Amino acid sequence: MMKKIKILILSSALVTLFSCQKLLEIKETDFIGGDVALKTVLNNEQGLIGAYAAMNVEMGILLNAVFADEVVTADFYNAATVHEWQYGTQDVSIRDQYTAITLYYRIIDRVNRVLQALPNATAANATQEALRSRIRGEALFLRAFCHFELYRYYSNSSVGTDLAMAYMEVPSLQPTARITVAPYFQKLKTDLVAAKPLLPAYSASSDIFRATNLAASALQARVALYLKEWNDAITFSTEYINGIPLASRTDFPGIWTDANRSELAFKLSRTASNGGRIGSLFRGTSANASNIGGITWTVSQKLWDSYDQVNDVRFSSYYKNEPLLAGGSRKYTRLIKKYEGTTYGTPNENVADAKVFRTGEMYLIRAEARAENNDLVGAATDLNTLRTARINGYTPVILASKDAAITQIMEERYKELPYEGHRFFDLKRRNLPVVRITADLPNPAAQAILPAGNFRFLLPIPSTEIQANPLMQQNPGYAN
Repeated sequence: MMKKIKILILSSALVTLFSCQKLLEIKETDFIGGDVALKTVLNNEQGLIGAYAAMNVEMGILLNAVFADEVVTADFYNAATVHEWQYGTQDVSIRDQYTAITLYYRIIDRVNRVLQALPNATAANATQEALRSRIRGEALFLRAFCHFELYRYYSNSSVGTDLAMAYMEVPSLQPTARITVAPYFQKLKTDLVAAKPLLPAYSASSDIFRATNLAASALQARVALYLKEWNDAITFSTEYINGIPLASRTDFPGIWTDANRSELAFKLSRTASNGGRIGSLFRGTSANASNIGGITWTVSQKLWDSYDQVNDVRFSSYYKNEPLLAGGSRKYTRLIKKYEGTTYGTPNENVADAKVFRTGEMYLIRAEARAENNDLVGAATDLNTLRTARINGYTPVILASKDAAITQIMEERYKELPYEGHRFFDLKRRNLPVVRITADLPNPAAQAILPAGNFRFLLPIPSTEIQANPLMQQNPGYAN
């Protein structure tokens, strides 16, 4: 009897083992691997479109406004830790709203999978074979763009031995350590050099929702500015300026309503259905004209007062003084208009495309680089050209010294580029403080200045990222 039981047990074990082996051999039906999903050139183009779809510059727009001196609190205030520079590694706003790591490494992983599969992808004809080259160029461009954004959040140093981030060139789930600025930018610039000749040449009919050669020039100019490589900054910004002129004062407002494409080499499509209400960063949607949506942030008094409000087309394009808000319980009548979309209570209220590169920025990059090279005449020419295009009746200035030139150029960046994702990063790279005037403080006891060089100019690596990647090194000043 005992022998029979042993035989039965052994038989049962063999059946179980055999069954497990068969289960392991069953091919999954709910997962499509890269070897199948990216088998053709057209499949890879769809993978690339997926990377574009994940692009989000809105986070940088809000960060640079809230952390610097572009906005002031309005109807309600629920961002005290970030607006008052009290954030740490476990701050909820940093973790949920300003974690560039999650966003940009996800996009980098997508383009790395395309770059890995693309050489062996099947092309049906010569047109698709040409498309293969373009896809490679766009993927390399997006990889460089995303790595540069990661640098702006967590490093932003031109010193080659300072810490940058991990530069990911292949898809990987393995923990990866940060590298220093010099090798990081060697890789980034190599990607851009390889990408540029593969991208389509910009023309007035180009698809500016995808990268062109001038988008690559713009990114190269921006990179050179941050690295203090002044000659390269001049070269690449000039390429862009020669390709796309400044908008006239008549056309300039249409940039922000998407009525025209003046100055733009690259922007991100936004619609009401794809979460494109950039204006909602600053105020909610409205029920109608008499019930304007809640206003989270509005233009700071400091920025508002910096313009020639009568003659500068930027003032009327970026802001409005809304009489409908007067006389009630609302704190301000000033509104940020830059991304307002259509009128109150309409389906496209707060909907606008995200502008990534435009000519106004390139003039200011070139002016700064020329000033740093002690070409004060060239710097003044760029500054005066930009101001003449924006300000009716403008009188040109002469720049007496490099310091005076840099001061004026930084002031002009403040007025030209608000709510485009630059101000906080600009102050950081120039080693300047954030200075808020008394009228813009969220409360009388609030700190008015973030001193130049303060550790909080670098965002902390969130605790969740440190836990997920034990090789990730925290930025100075923050405890894990």
